[in-house]
Amino acid sequence: MTAPAAKVAHTRRITFLVALAVFAQESTWNFYESQLPPLLREHLTSAAVVGLLMGMDNLLGIFIQPWIGNRSDRTRTSWGRRMPYLVAGMPVAAALFVVIPHASGSLPLLIAVMFSYALVANTFKPIAEALVPDFVAPERRSRANAAVKIASSLTVIVTALLSLLLVDDHLYIAFTVPAALMLLSVAILATTVRDNRSPAYQAAVAEAAEAAAADHAEPRVRDTFLDILRSPDRSRVLLLAAILLFSSAWAASRSLVTPYGMEALDLTRGEAGGLTLPSGVAFLLAAYPSALFAERYGRLRVMTAGMCVFVAAMVLGTLAQNPTGTVVALCVGAVGASSFLVNAVVVLWNLAPSARVFGTYAGMYTVSWASGGFLGPALVGAMVDVNGWPLMLLDIALVASLSVAVIIRISRLQRRRPAATVA
Repeated sequence: MTAPAAKVAHTRRITFLVALAVFAQESTWNFYESQLPPLLREHLTSAAVVGLLMGMDNLLGIFIQPWIGNRSDRTRTSWGRRMPYLVAGMPVAAALFVVIPHASGSLPLLIAVMFSYALVANTFKPIAEALVPDFVAPERRSRANAAVKIASSLTVIVTALLSLLLVDDHLYIAFTVPAALMLLSVAILATTVRDNRSPAYQAAVAEAAEAAAADHAEPRVRDTFLDILRSPDRSRVLLLAAILLFSSAWAASRSLVTPYGMEALDLTRGEAGGLTLPSGVAFLLAAYPSALFAERYGRLRVMTAGMCVFVAAMVLGTLAQNPTGTVVALCVGAVGASSFLVNAVVVLWNLAPSARVFGTYAGMYTVSWASGGFLGPALVGAMVDVNGWPLMLLDIALVASLSVAVIIRISRLQRRRPAATVA
């Protein structure tokens, strides 16, 4: 096998292994989001309190994920800097996940197990994805991340099948299946991956040695964040803002569509809840082509085009306000959104000043995306209170348009840097 062919084969292997790890992690998270509310409702009548408890994992993630990403950046072992956290954290999280239904008889115990699972699972959530820039060259990161996003999206189908086939009659077994997937994936990773052999790990070690010789400390989360804020090049801070804004629009388009269907389209709850299913399939089909287009024509250019398609789709859905028009709009919007979801974190990785901070940057991306997911439905919901449900998709288009404007600004900044690799 020639050297280029061997490199491509190695990249594909690492991509598959990272996708497997993310698939296993997200299987537990999606099932958690799907089945914890009914368990909590057995003890609580307030939907607000249930929602508050379900948001606990996102709140923990905002504080934990950048910190743990930075800790992994600074870790040096014979196994690498990411694998120790995955090998230690995933089995513990799997064990806690299995315990959840057994603890459902007592509300305090259930909350304690939920908190413990969310705490542990957040400690390795950004770690697996950080293996992508560790092993994969900048020019091929989009397609690698597309495979990871596809694996993550497939967990929605797994969750639906588990709910359909096992939850009603075999609840304990239903919780065991995602946990078993997590254990299987970490076993495969532990026996096949040594990330101390990755190009980024080797570069980080070399840079750390140079920094030590110059008496420069390893960058902390605070140092990295201040570097982003103080840098004369505003690309990174603008990109984090764009991630938050587009996440807000995307989250609103998913979480508010059921009440939109009921209020604006006069559908039943079940019919309205099914509006997003075809768009999920559309996203899966569009993710990998979005990566290929980005690598050929430029990531920022393809992201801008895709986001404009998303905005246009929301406008189309407002004009064609019927079930068919809404499904078509959501499908077209998902195709457009795939360009952002696949490429945004790759642009952020490629803007990183050093391989020593890939984990920290992965954590910052996750925090920006999760923050948008938390704020977006509330923001669009407030706009709906003023404008009414029939204009909800137009409200989402307005929020997404702000993100488009930010990405266009980043593109202009990058054009002033001919050597930039993000575009």
